[in-house]
Amino acid sequence: MLHEYEISELEAKGERRKFCPVCRGKLSECRPAICPFVKKLSAWIPIERFQDRLVFGASPPTVLVGEWGYPKVNVGPAVSAMEKDFVGLLDMYEKWLDFSMDELLLMRLSLLHGKKKVGVTSARTPNKLLESFQELAMSSTPVDAEMEFESKPSLKPLFYVREPPIGPSAPLLKVRLVENPSVPRTVEKVVADTDLRAADAIITMYRSGIRQEHITRLLSIGLLGAKNERKVVPTEWSITAVDEIIGKSLRKEVMKNPLIDLYEIYGFEALYNRVYILLLPLRWMFEVLEYWHNMPSRLPYSDHEFPGFPDRYPENIGGAYHAVRLPVLEHLSARKRQAAALVFIEVFPGWLPLGVWRLREISRRALSMRSTRASSLDEALSLLSTKLKLPIEKWIRASWLLDFLKNQTRLE
Repeated sequence: MLHEYEISELEAKGERRKFCPVCRGKLSECRPAICPFVKKLSAWIPIERFQDRLVFGASPPTVLVGEWGYPKVNVGPAVSAMEKDFVGLLDMYEKWLDFSMDELLLMRLSLLHGKKKVGVTSARTPNKLLESFQELAMSSTPVDAEMEFESKPSLKPLFYVREPPIGPSAPLLKVRLVENPSVPRTVEKVVADTDLRAADAIITMYRSGIRQEHITRLLSIGLLGAKNERKVVPTEWSITAVDEIIGKSLRKEVMKNPLIDLYEIYGFEALYNRVYILLLPLRWMFEVLEYWHNMPSRLPYSDHEFPGFPDRYPENIGGAYHAVRLPVLEHLSARKRQAAALVFIEVFPGWLPLGVWRLREISRRALSMRSTRASSLDEALSLLSTKLKLPIEKWIRASWLLDFLKNQTRLE
């Protein structure tokens, strides 16, 4: 299943886009002194902590796996320049909505990354360095670590549409964990079980209350699945894979439940992102519509799934699709109800690409609030027209689900 998240042949060769998707500047000329977003934060980034080849700090814990050059990729841990009491927040996405954009960017740029090139199948027979990465990834709490680099770390801000930027980085010589990681019993069991499929391990941990970020970290560093199938997985692919695997499991349950009674609208806005979720009293169907106001297009982007049609990768929305679908399924599963869902996303100027986590958490926050109810689809769309900036007519024209319902009504 993970092959669905592999990058294109061009990207695998290490050929990157030429322009920053945020400021439109040349990536080849990108540096902190001229980046309009990093420059104003540089005074608060403790650069002096990054001037040595030997660095000590607390890891949230964080282990990142890159994409470029797949199937040989950069892998390594990150330690923070912040106080240890604060470091745990760097791995708690559910709390990030309460921070400002500047605070979130500062948090990301204050993580110092070590990187080592490894083959993805080396997870099956890891060397000592990769073993130390895996040991760190198993921890549920911050771990003090010491990293030695080949050269002084450097900071080069690079923004991508779906991926968060990273802080200073350098090739890694060795890493030493200064304290023992705190590993939950469930994590120990699934990692030790070399006959357990990765998808089953993910569901087992999720239902045992292991945090989603922890599960993603374990999949990414190659600790899940049958022994001869384990491999290191790029972090961004792992995030989407975990969202999708958990979502599919919940979807099976939800599709057996009775329908909701009325049309329900949930909404929340944070960090220049607005999400509205319309639940319809119909069998499970799902669609995400997304519109970026700083990159205007004629109509919103769209991806969808209908009963009876095979699942396919959401080419237009990407990983954000599964990041939004999961909270909707969690909500319906908790209520023991079934519904169709139409999600409206508006991204406003001011947002910087810090990852799809924000759509997952905004959706969860929205669904935790009281809904606005309507007795008909027309009434629900009329209510939504007062909440969305883009005219409702454009959302309707872009929606496969609404078109399907309109044609179905004609046939009846």
